[in-house]
Amino acid sequence: MLYVLRTSGFKQSVCDQSFYYGPISKFWACAFVLSKAPELGDTMFIVLRKQRLIFLHWYHHITVMVYSWYSYKDQVAGGGWFMTMNYTVHALMYSYYTARAAGVRVPKPCAIIITSSQIAQMAMGLAVSALVYQWMQDGDCPSYIDNIVWASLMYLSYLLLFSSFFYQSYMKGSKRATSIKNE
Repeated sequence: MLYVLRTSGFKQSVCDQSFYYGPISKFWACAFVLSKAPELGDTMFIVLRKQRLIFLHWYHHITVMVYSWYSYKDQVAGGGWFMTMNYTVHALMYSYYTARAAGVRVPKPCAIIITSSQIAQMAMGLAVSALVYQWMQDGDCPSYIDNIVWASLMYLSYLLLFSSFFYQSYMKGSKRATSIKNE
């Protein structure tokens, strides 16, 4: 992503399809799509530990998996951004989970930063979807209208759900666990 941004600019980074067939990025794109099935393992751990399973958690995991598999086959524009953002947020989030599982007392601001990054990811996902639609009209971004509609609905629903989670967990002052929900 950084290479494409630096050498070709923002518009090309959104419309570029080389993420699907470049020698290195092709591996990471495939790994991204395949990783969505094992990510459902988070849900299994929550259920097995008899913890509360919130709607955001299972809804997000199932819809991301279906959308990723659906989009990968068409190699649509915007995928490079979607994958890069998700990889970045997951690196932060799973580092947080690992530290907590190892018994490290992680300060609450870390959870707030991770949830904020998830909200930013969803807002950027909506922006990228809108740009793909706009630039698709000019013939510059290869995509399909149904894919853009599904991406927009998905990212909008996530934005609302993660924002609500943020409010309930960090602003409302509830005594519920303030653990972040994963991507």
